[in-house]
This record gives sequence, structure tokens and C-alpha cells, in this order.
Amino acid sequence: MSRLPRRLPTSKSFEARSAAAHRAEPSRTVRNRGLAANAGIDTVAIRGGRRPDPTTGAILTPIYQTTTYAQDAVGVHKGHTYSRASNPTVSALEDALGALENTPPAVCFSTGLAAITTLFLALLKAGDHVVVSDVVYGGTVRLLNLVLEPLGITASFVDTSDVNAVEDAITSRTRLVFVETPANPTLKLVDVEAIARITKKLGIPLAVDNTFLTPVLFRPLDLGGDITVYSTTKYIEGHNATVGGSISTRDAKLLDRLRLFRKSLGSIQAPFDAWLTLKGLKTLPLRIRQHSRSALEVARFLESHPKVAKVFYPGLSEFPQAELALRQNRSQLGTKIEGKRSLKNADSETFFGGIVAFEVAGGVDSGVTVMNNVQLCTLAENLGATETLITHPVSMTHGDVPREQRERTGITDGLIRLSVGLEDPADIIADLEQALDQVVVQATPRSARITRTTRTTIKTRGRARQLA
Repeated sequence: MSRLPRRLPTSKSFEARSAAAHRAEPSRTVRNRGLAANAGIDTVAIRGGRRPDPTTGAILTPIYQTTTYAQDAVGVHKGHTYSRASNPTVSALEDALGALENTPPAVCFSTGLAAITTLFLALLKAGDHVVVSDVVYGGTVRLLNLVLEPLGITASFVDTSDVNAVEDAITSRTRLVFVETPANPTLKLVDVEAIARITKKLGIPLAVDNTFLTPVLFRPLDLGGDITVYSTTKYIEGHNATVGGSISTRDAKLLDRLRLFRKSLGSIQAPFDAWLTLKGLKTLPLRIRQHSRSALEVARFLESHPKVAKVFYPGLSEFPQAELALRQNRSQLGTKIEGKRSLKNADSETFFGGIVAFEVAGGVDSGVTVMNNVQLCTLAENLGATETLITHPVSMTHGDVPREQRERTGITDGLIRLSVGLEDPADIIADLEQALDQVVVQATPRSARITRTTRTTIKTRGRARQLA
């Protein structure tokens, strides 16, 4: 098979236009003043890339709610000219995100989907082809099928958990491989290191949507990935207060190109949203640690419940890719970010994120019964926030995914996605339990489904339940 390596445009005319477009927004480097080279992830989340306001000394970056900036003379300014191109508050968030992932400053966008759109438009043109995970955020599917395909950009939705399937899907026109891991909503994993060996050999960029785990739990760029994409709306901001997206890479030319396209598309993040995200980022390691612990408790409860037919969570031993999850989730929690030395009381846990998916015995009607009877859990479309959110992917987040693709990839009509929040996990479990009590089905014998030999005690509304 003839394959062509992917290269960014290098024509003199493009380079000249790009240089002119960026003259007002020069590239920056992340400055970690006062931080050791191997500072812990909790420290980097709070201090990385941040510095007091140079004008007032304010510890928190101000909200620069301005459209434009006075220039000292023609071509002489202080680094910003117009807030569609750059803004000091947004730049501060980009510095902080870059520090978190050990990259130059990230590029921030108005939404996660705006980040994905800009990435595709920056790397793809008419006649190009992209390989995409078959289980992926519904907005990505809609973008490719309804917006980019009419422009001549084609996509192959492939089981990216199968390395051979990815390699077979690559053609001479493939210009990008885009994977999502864990996949939304089935949590199927991608072996990024294995896929990266293929893409690097062929000179094709590998982009990883790392929204579910964030750089705290998973480091795609350290495993050979070229680009990471985030909906900062989710765990990074974490409080249901903003929408936003970001892209990180260690490729300086690609960063310049992304900034040019963002400026041209007008998709930069708003200053106030960036400011709120900066605040949320400080507690990301703390939050995602607890999200993960609570999600594991909830998953174990659901796995033991006679009215639950199937549970998807990488932290369960029955999860088909449990071994890959253990190997790939190189958590930074409790260890130094460069891995050069460990804290004396380093946390030995492996964390798997805060998302659990499950199906209730009895099919769609039973699933709807659960979702309509929860009281603490909120029926909503977001994830990664402090509140526990329950979602019906087929009617909500993945409604635009073709039915055949949903059925082929396990996104069934009865699938429920649970974003486990920061409430007491016993209260979350109690709410799910009372909702499941409303389901009337022929119970599946627990002994036929549960093989776990260890036992976990979970306190539920003041009493202890022994879960198999």
C-alpha cells in the first residue's frame, strides 16, 4: 500500500502569511518560576505556568475583559492587539495547561468541539482522510459526517482498540489518526503506545482526546502521541460553570498553525471562562482522585446488583481491557511528575477516572425507569463536574451517531453513562439503589454474574452492605 507521510504546508506563501498573522501574537514558553524540575502534579496544577500580575502583583490572574489594546506605536505593543487573536487571561490558562503536560503553552478554544474543529481544519483539506475511533463523542461524528464530508474530507470509523485495524485503515490519503480513550460512552481503551509506533513510521500525526482522564491520570504525549485534545468544560474546569477546549502539542509549527486558524475562525475562549477554568485547574488532581475512588465504589455496587446486566469501568477486574488500563494509566497522583523520585508516603493506587457506564436488566424501559427515578443524580448532558450526572447517550450526547454505528460499537438504547461526582459515594449508591428498586424485571442470579472473590464494604445510608 502506498502511503504518504503527513507534513504541514511549507510553501513560502503560507509561511509568509503565517508570519504576518502571528507578528502580533508571538510564541511563548511556559515559565515555572520557583518550581523544581520534578515538582509534583499537585504543585504544578496550582503553580505551573502562573505568575503574579505584573502590574499589581495580584496572585490571581485578572480577567482582562477587553476587546482591544492600545499600541505604543505602529507595530509596537505589549504582546496583544485584539482579543479574537489573544487575551492575557486566556494566555495565562494556556501557560498553566502547558506546564501540566510539559509542553509549550496550549491553545485554548471556546468549546471542546471548537478545538476539534480547528484541529481538523488545520491538518486536513479536500481529498484527505482521517482515521477515527469508532466509539467517540457524538459531536465529533456529527462534525465529520455533516460538515467535513461535504467539504471533501473523509473519515473511517475504526475499532482503534485493534492495532491491526488501525494500520489497515490507513491509506495514502490519511493525514491524521484521531483516537478517544477512554471512549465516550463505553470506556473502550486505545493502546496509544502501539498506535504511535505505526503513525510515527508513516509520518502521520496521532491526536488523542484525553478529556476523560486528563494529564493527571494519562500522558499520551509521553507514550508517543503528537497532540492531545481536551474539553476543558469537563474535569479540568470541573464545576459546570464554563465551556471550553484546548489542544497541547510539542510541535511548535503546529501550535503556530492552530493559533492562526483559531484567529481566522474566531474560536478563542472568552476571558471570564478562562479565568474560571484557571481556578478549577488548581484542584484537578484532588478532584479526579476522589472522582476515581468514588466511581470504583459505585461500579462495584452496580456490578453486584441483580438488576444490572452489564457494567463498564476500567477499574473492574472483569473489564475486557483491565490489564491495559493498569499499564497505561501512569497516574501522577502522589508521585513526582518526572518520575525521578517518589514521596515517602506515595499513593500506590491506580486511578481510572470518574465515568461508569452500565445497562439495566430488562433493556431500554428499565434504563429509563432508573434515569427517571434518581433524585441525587442529575439527568444532564455534561460530565466531569462536582455534581453526579446521569446521561442517556442515545437520546442525548450520541443522538447524531448513526444507529448502525451505535449498535455495532455497543452504544445500546439502554446504556446509561454516570459521571460520578464528589458527593459522598454512599449517598450516590443509595440513590441508584432506590431507583433500581423501581425496576421490575426477572432478576439474574447474582452467582451467575459475579466472580469477584474479594469483598468490599460500602456504607449506604448508615448501614454497611457487603458487596461481592
